[in-house]
Amino acid sequence: MELTAVRIDKPDDLNVIIGQSHFIKTVEDLHEALVGTSPHLKFGLAFCEASGPRLIRHSGNDTDLTELATKNATAVGAGHSFIVFLREGYPVNVLDAIRRVPEVCGIFCATANPVEVLIAETALGRGIVGVIDGQPPLGVEGPQDQADRRQLLRTIGYKL
Repeated sequence: MELTAVRIDKPDDLNVIIGQSHFIKTVEDLHEALVGTSPHLKFGLAFCEASGPRLIRHSGNDTDLTELATKNATAVGAGHSFIVFLREGYPVNVLDAIRRVPEVCGIFCATANPVEVLIAETALGRGIVGVIDGQPPLGVEGPQDQADRRQLLRTIGYKL
């Protein structure tokens, strides 16, 4: 087995969701789920087909994001994996809809951080074994950090 890390190529201001699914219908169902979350959401997605013609299937409502998803799915090249890039929306707004897509088996990450995808390759093919999502902690939050966290959530509208 060979283990490699593939860095996801993305601008700092984009969010990415990386997951695993199991069926060609994934592309259309993910598209429908994302469109239904917000009329302002811009997205592109790509899915690595694991059998048959083994194509990278893609869709989206933003050409640049769809091309970026396709480029990154090509680099990852792991069967049954999918990549979604978001603009004008956040993973917290779409993760529930994505999880409810019947073909979705799991989600590896949903982040705006720099990401590396850990790929295991054997004679059978390639698969995602995990992701590196951001930097390790520098310490434990104190009372002021807790107050700052609570205030941030209220400032951005996620808490009352």
